[in-house]
Amino acid sequence: MDVRALVFDVFGTVVDWRSGVAREVRRVLGPGVDAHAFADDWRARYVPSMERVRTGELPWTPLDELHRISLDGVLADLGRADVDDATRDELVLAWHRLDPWPDVISGLTRLARSHVLAPLSNGNVALIVDMAKRAGLPWDLVLGAEIVGHYKPDAEVYDAAPRLLALPPSQVLMVAAHVDDLVAARERGLRTAYVHRPDEFGGTRMPPVSDPDADLSVGSLVELAEHLGA
Repeated sequence: MDVRALVFDVFGTVVDWRSGVAREVRRVLGPGVDAHAFADDWRARYVPSMERVRTGELPWTPLDELHRISLDGVLADLGRADVDDATRDELVLAWHRLDPWPDVISGLTRLARSHVLAPLSNGNVALIVDMAKRAGLPWDLVLGAEIVGHYKPDAEVYDAAPRLLALPPSQVLMVAAHVDDLVAARERGLRTAYVHRPDEFGGTRMPPVSDPDADLSVGSLVELAEHLGA
């Protein structure tokens, strides 16, 4: 493939959101809360919250603010409406402190030698930058939802990557662990690579092992680097 740039879904593909959020929930709220169930409930509100923006029910709202709105619902359902605003704000920062999967740093480091690398995430810029600084993710730039004021799978998000990189879509490879993300990217002319992340939901929700329509299906970013000769 004549690929010049790789753009990445982040939550679930590059970082382990479930373990990271659960760790922070346990630290902030203590051992009396089922931290993984808390993380799962919070994540389950992720797509519905963005849909409110996509349909116009809400004006453009960065993901940190959507996470804060969703958190209020999680705490209310848990019977923890007593949690104060400062603690809620600290919990939202859990999404800034997620750890990469074990293969990510070595894989991205290899890929960065010959390709432009950028997140194409629904995360807001401050969130993505904080995450990258903490985890050592070697992005060349930040792309994604906040740049264009749209959430995936809106076409504007995928169209922005080749436009801002001054490349034809066929020279941009979208990398994701979610087939629906790759389907939307292919519809805009991007090449696609599926990464199998069986532990994203703690092994309770098994994803497909491959995407038959993707240009590549791999089990790690190291394997992706090998396929691309990096």
